[in-house]
Amino acid sequence: MIRLLGYFFGLACVLFLGAAVVGAVYLTGVSRDLPNYEVLASYEPPVTTRVHAGNGALMAEYARERRLFLPIQAIPDRVKAAFLSAEDKNFYTHPGIDPWGLGRAILNNLQNFGSGRRPEGASTITQQVAKNFLLSADQTIDRKVKEAILSFRIEQTYSKDKILELYLNEIFFGLNSYGIASAALTYFDKPVTELTIAETAYMASLPKGPANYHPIRHEQAALERRNWVIDRMAENGYITTSDAAEAKKQPLGVKLRRSGASVFASDFFSDEVRRQIIDKYGDKALYEGGLSVRTSLDPDLQLLARNALQRGLINYDERRGFRGPVAQINVAGDWGPELAKIPAMRDVPEWRLAVVTAVSAKGVDLGMQPQPGANGKLEDQRETGRIEPDNMKWSYRDAKSGKTAKAPDGVVRPGDVVYVEQIAGKQGSYRLRQPPKVQGGMVVMDPHTGRVLAMVGGFAYGQSEFNRATLAMRQPGSSFKPIVYAAALDNGYTPASVLSDDPLEIVSGGQVYRPDNYEGEGGGTNTLRFAIEHSRNRMTVRLAQDMGMDLVAQYAERFGIYDKMLPVLSMSLGAGETTVLRMVSAYSVIANGGKQIKPTLIDRIQDRYGKTIFRHEERTCDGCNFSNWARQDEPNIQDNRERVLDPMTAYQITSMMEGVVTRGTAAGKIPVKDRPVAGKTGTTNDEKDAWFVGFTPDLVAGLYVGFDTPAPLGRGGTGGVIAAPIFGDFLKDAAKRTAPSKFQVPQGMTMMAVNRKTGMAAMEGDPDTIVEAFKPGTGPATSFSVIGAGEQVLQPEEILKTSPQAQQAVTSGAGGLF
Repeated sequence: MIRLLGYFFGLACVLFLGAAVVGAVYLTGVSRDLPNYEVLASYEPPVTTRVHAGNGALMAEYARERRLFLPIQAIPDRVKAAFLSAEDKNFYTHPGIDPWGLGRAILNNLQNFGSGRRPEGASTITQQVAKNFLLSADQTIDRKVKEAILSFRIEQTYSKDKILELYLNEIFFGLNSYGIASAALTYFDKPVTELTIAETAYMASLPKGPANYHPIRHEQAALERRNWVIDRMAENGYITTSDAAEAKKQPLGVKLRRSGASVFASDFFSDEVRRQIIDKYGDKALYEGGLSVRTSLDPDLQLLARNALQRGLINYDERRGFRGPVAQINVAGDWGPELAKIPAMRDVPEWRLAVVTAVSAKGVDLGMQPQPGANGKLEDQRETGRIEPDNMKWSYRDAKSGKTAKAPDGVVRPGDVVYVEQIAGKQGSYRLRQPPKVQGGMVVMDPHTGRVLAMVGGFAYGQSEFNRATLAMRQPGSSFKPIVYAAALDNGYTPASVLSDDPLEIVSGGQVYRPDNYEGEGGGTNTLRFAIEHSRNRMTVRLAQDMGMDLVAQYAERFGIYDKMLPVLSMSLGAGETTVLRMVSAYSVIANGGKQIKPTLIDRIQDRYGKTIFRHEERTCDGCNFSNWARQDEPNIQDNRERVLDPMTAYQITSMMEGVVTRGTAAGKIPVKDRPVAGKTGTTNDEKDAWFVGFTPDLVAGLYVGFDTPAPLGRGGTGGVIAAPIFGDFLKDAAKRTAPSKFQVPQGMTMMAVNRKTGMAAMEGDPDTIVEAFKPGTGPATSFSVIGAGEQVLQPEEILKTSPQAQQAVTSGAGGLF
């Protein structure tokens, strides 16, 4: 008997050793291909890049996996407790694998064998970290063995807090949210630190199966799972039973955040920031790098610019008539579901889509587009409205045929889908609208720093994502002329220098160039001031020819309007193509007294650790970092910007552009009286583009209006008629944000009264005078001289037509420096 027992014991030992050898060989083979778990120490998960406005408000988020990384120290104990209770209550005591949990799972699975229930898992948080970070999700024995081995090794290398930090920042919560910080914002629109017990428990419910506990589609299952977690938290001693009972009474309370952006109308701006970051750092940095981007956007100015440009485009478009409905649907029966399928412009919330249900000479009955509820389904009730005839008279003219209707029933018919806007203070009463076909772009900038404060790339981002402020290459027309005149004033000419406005022909290469003024007006002679105030083409070409187009091209490139400008005379009238952003940047140089600026939409970029990797501000400040004041002098900010224009020249051209606003082509278009405004209109050939760029001492703004496929805007479609009023509409509200100030006159300039037409010193009692600014060593001409005209003698009767000063004038030369 003893021998038999010994035999079985020996056999058992052999079998045990054999199994051990097989197991060892198997484990050795499995271990040979294990990934390097030490990479967890330098793990950098894909993190959401967040873009903020200048006031800190969130503008946009970019991510392939929406995740915000939180260190374990920043995660509240209540959140940790919820996840430990739901996933691994023995986390802080087991060595990576929980034997008790594993045994319990095996027992339960044996009891449920054949019942069709899903097998119960026993993975610890450490095992889930091993699987999520280092292994695949394959349901194989090999993978589970590798997971166990890695779990032991991870536990030996990293602290429990580090493992929990990795887990809470990596796991998927559904709705494209990764990590607890992002999930809290997505589901409850609040930071992790503000989650209640009930909300924390729901967060801990999701990793097991986000789709199974969707807050809308599976609300009851989500509540049951949440309450189970609450019970486990109480059972494990993390909360009291009374707290648990109170938490279970709470509704799910999910408040889904549909968008990460909170700055209205910032889409064009944030999209341009997105392009710049990709160009600078690459696609991966934007969508995975967790950058924190602080932009220069001023949300208030952005809204003002957006509204002003929209109103201007709508006013122009409605004067041309109605182009027809957005779509046609059947209004027999319930029209709601079909109308709901038609996409609306999401960034024009003032407008709604509606279907015409009935129409007569007395008005239009509407059915308003229904919106889906929280469960994604349309409500049964339908909202209605009405358009009175007076609120759609602009549409009586057919934009295609030019024919005019007499009443609403000649414009729309039942089934037409149109845009409408509610009339303020009148519930159910609407005005007919249509998305304009004409487009435009607008930029607002701080001239002293180059910070872009607002940018509008078109009527609506939902209509077209093309950013016309930065991408559209358009001819600036006469808005380029200040660069020509600045070059002249910087090189010996004065505002009182005189040019001829008579017709001219220039022959070059067998071609005859005959520049003309708008509507052919002009003739005679006048000063540079008059030429720019009234946008005289012939005078500008004469000036450019006299000083040479190479000089004009040099200044245009120095101001950043063109990278390389072709030095031909037509370019002096703005025949080249550039962008609104470049034009506004060029005017900023004039507005700030001649210093070069670098336009920027981004103030600062920080990486995921808070380290600044880009800063727009390049000026240095000696002594700015003192912690205490010890009667030392104020710190000195070193301005290292390049000077590209003499400050005296900048003031002279600014003064001349003030005349454009008060007396010239923009007169009466800008209703701002408490501060000086300078600017210039621009209109291209055949009136295809209408421009205005202008500035106050602290703000520069510019815009153009035109069709995306260039086409005539129609007779009178000039910068003064179309663009300048939009600028004025913007500035009348924008100016209220700052105290009035004046353009600073540089020291050394002499202010002298001159005759407006001859540019010569004004005689006492001369009614047609203006005060001009002259640089040291210059002043009004003592004899009448016309630039580029050679020797000229005026007849007595012609002299009397100009001024008494001109009786002295019979000289030659270019004039300007006296």
